[in-house]
Amino acid sequence: MKATVLDASALLAMLFGEPGVEEMRALFHRAAAADRPVLISAVNWAETLYRVSGRQGETGLQSVRLLVAHGALQVVPVDAELAELAAAYKAAGSLALADAFAAALAKLRQAELITADREFKAVEKEIRVVWLKNK
Repeated sequence: MKATVLDASALLAMLFGEPGVEEMRALFHRAAAADRPVLISAVNWAETLYRVSGRQGETGLQSVRLLVAHGALQVVPVDAELAELAAAYKAAGSLALADAFAAALAKLRQAELITADREFKAVEKEIRVVWLKNK
């Protein structure tokens, strides 16, 4: 299984039962079977947490943190290399800052990026973007 990076929209689709939820569940099952966690940048993780907090409160936060605690999701810290590539994507003007971190992580890890956010069309020539259905 190829490395997989999520942006916040993909993880939120699963957490909130939005379109793409079944694809996301299947992804986590495949990743678990391959003993390979799904990756998310610390910036996209922060975005996920604040949105879950706003919608589901502490109960929701506890649930989403289990993905990391159980090893299904790996939060990748931001280092200088990741920050510089994200800054370059942001400077190009096509991505929001958090999305630039997701794209940068996918590029650096030579991973596919799963998203529901059409903003990533701007980088799909550089990285493999997998679109969640119905969004």
